[in-house]
Amino acid sequence: MSHPRTQMAISKRRSPSCSLIALTMMVWLWSSHVVPRVAGCDGFDELFQPNWAPEHFECEGDQTKLTLDSSSGCGFGSRKAYLFGLTSVQIKLVQGDSAGTVTAFYMSSDGPNHDELDFEFLGNLSGEPYLVQTNVYVNGTGDREQRHSLWFDPTTDFHTYSLFWNRRYITFLVDGIPIRVFANKEESHGVPYPKNQPMRVLGSVWNADDWATQGGRVKTNWSHAPFVSSFRAFDIDACELSPETADVTTKCGQLGRYWWDRPSFNELGRRQSRQLKWVCKKYLVYDYCEDKPRFSELPKECVG
Repeated sequence: MSHPRTQMAISKRRSPSCSLIALTMMVWLWSSHVVPRVAGCDGFDELFQPNWAPEHFECEGDQTKLTLDSSSGCGFGSRKAYLFGLTSVQIKLVQGDSAGTVTAFYMSSDGPNHDELDFEFLGNLSGEPYLVQTNVYVNGTGDREQRHSLWFDPTTDFHTYSLFWNRRYITFLVDGIPIRVFANKEESHGVPYPKNQPMRVLGSVWNADDWATQGGRVKTNWSHAPFVSSFRAFDIDACELSPETADVTTKCGQLGRYWWDRPSFNELGRRQSRQLKWVCKKYLVYDYCEDKPRFSELPKECVG
């Protein structure tokens, strides 16, 4: 998907307990932790860097507000990259008529053969639900979209969006509830899996009215601008790499060194498995693995 690549920084935390229930509880409890310094208040530049349109950032208390108008969107990002672990942010999305806009929270490595994990929140007409699109790129290849509606209005309050990533699977979580799992099927199906390229953590607000709302049929109404999404409570617990550090195997590749490698994280626990089934049954509105007209042959990970 073509859009401005943006980056978002996060603070590091101590490792959580090794149970999957604790992982869910940790996501819920992050809001009570100390929030790192943000743009315009408490030394944002020490932790973050705007990647484009810095004039579209505003700080209000503990919130970083990203603004889209007819001149530009904006984006910001982490100074360092990460390999495996848990990344999270709280977001309150654009209110009212947000058709054509996209608010993004994602991770991406550099280069054309990049890996990427996406949350993209697709704007809506007033009164219609937001859709959350997730995607996974491996070695530059994506086309693995799922879309979900949500069980709440994401514009009235902050909600927590998280990416959990280890050697076995990637989980997309909303308020600690898994909405999608992308499993490592390299050995069983020959499907490439992101495991070697450290990724930066990214965030942005931008105009995508060529595709974002009803397939591009509904365009951005600039008379409703500016469109504002608010971010806060950035958090990460992952293997950290500076841009100059390329020794992935030594620092981040040692199996068993980190909490996400423990046996309790080999797969989802029973509670989260039930939550995932509930989400898929009630809120999944599109799954690339079910789109036979799109693919003459379904992707390998969709079979079996």
